[in-house]
Amino acid sequence: MPIRANGAASPLNLEMNHRTTGLLFALISASLYGFNIVYARMASFAGASGSAIVVYRVFLMLVLVGIVAAVMKKSLKAAREERGTLLVLGVATAFVGICYLSSVAYIPVTVAAVVFYTFPILIVLASPFVEGTRLTPSLLSVVAVATLGVALVVGPAFGDLDWRGLALAFGASIATAIQFFAAARCRRTGVMAKTFWIHVLVLPTAALISLAAGQLAPPSSLAAAPFAVAMTIGGYIFGFVLQFLALGRITAVAAGIIYCTEPVVAAVSSALILGEVLSPLQIAGGTLVLGAIMTNVMLEQRRLRDAPLVPIAD
Repeated sequence: MPIRANGAASPLNLEMNHRTTGLLFALISASLYGFNIVYARMASFAGASGSAIVVYRVFLMLVLVGIVAAVMKKSLKAAREERGTLLVLGVATAFVGICYLSSVAYIPVTVAAVVFYTFPILIVLASPFVEGTRLTPSLLSVVAVATLGVALVVGPAFGDLDWRGLALAFGASIATAIQFFAAARCRRTGVMAKTFWIHVLVLPTAALISLAAGQLAPPSSLAAAPFAVAMTIGGYIFGFVLQFLALGRITAVAAGIIYCTEPVVAAVSSALILGEVLSPLQIAGGTLVLGAIMTNVMLEQRRLRDAPLVPIAD
């Protein structure tokens, strides 16, 4: 039995609580991103440019982080040993947006989503080389089921597809896998500082994309759909912060599987909010994803329980 001193929780229990909190943060973050997509679509129906929303939400994130840091007297300095990792993280985050946004100019959104959500598979396959994770049959099975579920939820009808769109969507998937690994390694820099410097890199990239597309409208254009825009920006901000709180507590593999909930939440919320109908196949896919996530959580908890305790010096 783990030894407790003065009623304090054992190191194992503390570690399990830490991981459980990370899994919960990831689940809430993925759900917020799923809602975010639906409200972004609503805003586009009202004439608010999606690329303009991206630019202004990034700008707003920087302003909010600056204000909170000033009020709470928090440092925005990055840990010296993590500056290189933070640079990789910022560039990867920017490329996720660039590639994903550009891919839908060549292929349908549903097809792009399926290709993009191959990133959990990439994370699992790369984890032995990046994190030293052992690829167990149970872990591979969970990833396979989650990926199949995502494909069923999105339900694309593959036809004549432009290779450029597929390459861009897959590029976004690779960039997301890099983002998850980098975030999991960037733990000494505070979430506030991490968020600030990532968006310092993302803002000019998003602005250039909007200018190139001729969609960088003034902020007043967002008034066309104030509620939808507010929900889109709010969902992104809270989802992003929770994402990086989660990645400071759990592995990239665990997070990658949890984020398979995003398209499921998007599909369900689009049915409830936009009146889009879910087919039996999509419902079955959502059930597979949720089942895979629950299995992953149980595997993670069992792995922690079976891990040997490391003695701590007095």
